[in-house]
Amino acid sequence: MRVDMITKEYPPEIYGGAGVHVAELVKALRPHVDVQVRAFGSERDEQGTNSYRTPLELASANPALQTLGTDLVMVPDIAGADIVHSHTWYANFAGHLASQLHGIPHVLTAHSLEPLRPWKAEQLGGGYVVSSGIERLAYENADAIIAVSAGMRADILRSYPQVDPARVRVIHNGIDVNAWHPVHNPDFVRAQGIDPDRPSIVFVGRITRQKGLPYLLRAAALLPPEVQLVLCAGAPDTAEIMAEVQAGVRALQQSRDGVVWIERMLPRDQLSAILSAATTFVCPSVYEPLGIVNLEAMACGAAVVGTATGGIPEVVDDGVTGRLVPIEQLQDGTGTPVDPDRFVTDLAAVLTEVAIDPDRAAAYGAAGRERAAQEFSWAAIADTTRGLYTELGA
Repeated sequence: MRVDMITKEYPPEIYGGAGVHVAELVKALRPHVDVQVRAFGSERDEQGTNSYRTPLELASANPALQTLGTDLVMVPDIAGADIVHSHTWYANFAGHLASQLHGIPHVLTAHSLEPLRPWKAEQLGGGYVVSSGIERLAYENADAIIAVSAGMRADILRSYPQVDPARVRVIHNGIDVNAWHPVHNPDFVRAQGIDPDRPSIVFVGRITRQKGLPYLLRAAALLPPEVQLVLCAGAPDTAEIMAEVQAGVRALQQSRDGVVWIERMLPRDQLSAILSAATTFVCPSVYEPLGIVNLEAMACGAAVVGTATGGIPEVVDDGVTGRLVPIEQLQDGTGTPVDPDRFVTDLAAVLTEVAIDPDRAAAYGAAGRERAAQEFSWAAIADTTRGLYTELGA
């Protein structure tokens, strides 16, 4: 069986969880399936991997049009595949057209949904209307949709009521616990301005509305003075949200010490060292289909405090591997807390509870690593995905 995997992100050009997912899934599938990767970006030297750049004629066009142009260039090369599997709206158009043109089943994996990310209009302008339309087209016509969590499945069926529920399967994201594991490097941690002997709360993520970073900055002002806040945050969606985060960090640094902001993307071993030294990891997202970053933190032995939204409750076992922060959200697609002040206060209270009790945090971390290893292995995820391919092929 030949499967053509269509993706915007692929090593070394990865900036989010979808790219991590594709890279790990391909690695787990290739011993059993002929996987041909078709990815956006510069040339790669990996066998069975093909790269596609934006057509020169669209170099100055809206980013949404550049995406569609790249998709069109991919479609002829998918001829001969048995299955086409696309990831995110960036690749869904190529998967949809290839399915129609070549008469093969189209599988798509839902990592996020455009209707639940309306703030992307800040980033894409009219291109957001284009991306939303393309996503709807692909979802309503795909032969199978993989949701990375049960929460994501519910979001899909609510956002796209024309989709047949029988075509939406839940296959969780995964984690390689051999690659992600505790790394003890106190010298490196100190070199980043972090005191490994003080309690610390670590955030890792892109600077985007869905990650809830402004709420975390407000909550951090309510933490005990001995607690450090470490932000491994970069790749802002817009200049506006970057300015908002910069202002929040400056204000926090004026009122307390131990506020560390690392903007560069860290290699895995360095990030693992910071996660391993953390008292707790925090995921304050207002929209999170699953959150691979939570699994990465768990694999490094960190307790996880996460918002009780999306797929996070399927990863974080409240009171066992960490804690969940309650949130009541507007149903307008933004995920905005109904009462932002209460959410900030609850987030600060739960973070304080975990951060000031290192023994409990360590127990959460140990249980989290065990849970990640037992329930979220890429080998099991690849087996389930192959089963879906075989079903569609038959």
